[in-house]
Amino acid sequence: MADTSETRSIFVTGLKNAHAMENQALSIMKPQVSRIENYPEVAAQLEQHIRETEGQLRRLQEVLDSLAEDRSAFKDMALSLTGSMAAMGHSVAGDEIIKNSLANFAFENYEIAAYKSLITIAELGGFPGLAPALKANLDEEVAMARWLDDNLRHVTMKFASLKEAGESAKV
Repeated sequence: MADTSETRSIFVTGLKNAHAMENQALSIMKPQVSRIENYPEVAAQLEQHIRETEGQLRRLQEVLDSLAEDRSAFKDMALSLTGSMAAMGHSVAGDEIIKNSLANFAFENYEIAAYKSLITIAELGGFPGLAPALKANLDEEVAMARWLDDNLRHVTMKFASLKEAGESAKV
């Protein structure tokens, strides 16, 4: 596949969507981490991934800049608002930490799929020099999804234990 205008358009749209997706991720994680009290390991991992996500946004912006394109501010704002609303919705749940863990795992896998698709377009569409930045983002998302997967049982058990002891188990 060559660098056609249609392929470039698909790639740029995907990059703008990924930029908005990462802003949405920040709007989901930041409220979560600010509310966590009883799960320091979850808070630490979220704080680390927030820093990674900020780096992912910079890499995406660099890729867009290299194509003389700008991010979609409207998509960034709309998805950020959606993420904030989702985070607030979980905050009223009695099992907020569980709902957040499930939602975060699902979102990480969505991000993984998005980056795999973007990397494919970059490699096949004549933009192989831009794939390493996307691969770096993918690797961080895979690591976060793995951490969430590896820790879901522990978080669930701790939640149940705190609940049984009559302690605050929400976050």
